[in-house]
Amino acid sequence: MLKSLIKKILPSFLLDWYHFLLAFLGAFLYRFPSKKLKVIGVTGTNGKSTVVEFITKIFEEAGIKVASQSSIRFKIGDKEIQNTYKMTMPGRFFIQKFLRQAVNSGCKYAIIEVTSEGIKQYRHKFIDFDTAVFTNLTPEHIEAHKGFENYKAAKGKLFQATKNVHIINLDDKNSDYFLNFSAKKTITYGLEKGVINNKNLSLKLLLTGNFNIYNALAAICVGLEHGVNLEICKKAVESIESIPGRMEIVISEPFKVFVDYAFTPNALEKVYRTVANLHESATNNTNISDIGGKLVKISAPNKLICVLGACGGGRDKWKRPVLGSLAAKYCDEVIITNEDPYDENPEDIINQVAKGAEDFSVDQRRYQRKSASIHKILDRREAIRKSLQEAKPGDAVVITGKGCEPWLVEAHGKKIPWDDRKIVQEEFEKFGIGN
Repeated sequence: MLKSLIKKILPSFLLDWYHFLLAFLGAFLYRFPSKKLKVIGVTGTNGKSTVVEFITKIFEEAGIKVASQSSIRFKIGDKEIQNTYKMTMPGRFFIQKFLRQAVNSGCKYAIIEVTSEGIKQYRHKFIDFDTAVFTNLTPEHIEAHKGFENYKAAKGKLFQATKNVHIINLDDKNSDYFLNFSAKKTITYGLEKGVINNKNLSLKLLLTGNFNIYNALAAICVGLEHGVNLEICKKAVESIESIPGRMEIVISEPFKVFVDYAFTPNALEKVYRTVANLHESATNNTNISDIGGKLVKISAPNKLICVLGACGGGRDKWKRPVLGSLAAKYCDEVIITNEDPYDENPEDIINQVAKGAEDFSVDQRRYQRKSASIHKILDRREAIRKSLQEAKPGDAVVITGKGCEPWLVEAHGKKIPWDDRKIVQEEFEKFGIGN
């Protein structure tokens, strides 16, 4: 309540000082712990959590004690807890305390998922970043940052603050912006361009999706730069069977059910394309041989059923119809439901998503193409149940927007315990067919 009041009454320039002061106080209280660590910051629109998980696994495989924090979990050595804060990058005191605990536990490295909102609120200040990693950039948080260029500039501040090593996805169309920041060493990666592209690297990932190849390459660059040999890096990324809530297969038979965190248009389209087995052109004409291999590919489903919504709280309203249109483009059955409405009317959000799906379907019918069946179901559990009821052997269900998040947040910050994966299992078991 106090924080909300402060945000309401303080003018923007004083609010900036408030955030800056909190960052300093947090670092001072915990005796500037990042000076005792090599801190790696991972930023971008999509893939941050997965890259953090990959890097952590690489260091662990190399016998290096490491701490990491992401939207999924907080991990120090072999101890971990789930991130239940509904914040990818927690507050300044939490981060500094976490880093101090990492130092006290004997960690040499700390890997932090860095968000634009976190940077905007100076949560990255007074952290000595050794390495900054850029994954990709597409429109997101546009209303909060008042434009895409401001959003990009916020991401850039991590690179401005990091003077040692920069690792950049050269295939991303915004890479030139991040290459402009000076560092002692800049490393690029990609499937089409980048230094890592010139290596004869064969990867057989257990994780599906072309985007996970990019995530793995980013992590391998970090490992190589910090003295981990290529074979260990390769072994580490190939050993990861799943990332919680990221293209996670919750049901395998008689149909597949995927749960994914995707809530941006770019991420959602990649998920749908992956499940539909529409591999991106970036896997062709590359010097990296056998990328993904048979372990990455999945069979195209007979029918694709999707469950999606959009976050409330006034966040990025522009993307709601875009998400709906993507669902209608790729899916046979579209079930639009509640996600995290916060103080907005959840039915209004659902209708905005549905408008995009309906408009796309009208266009399809105009060209005499088969259009998706669209359903609006407010209750998220009921929506998930509906998706399972509709699925037949050989079909695929994709449930997006929340991943492994443990809460569904309603008006006045009310949190309802939730986990899409658990709900899927509970509803599936009611059918009595077993997994």
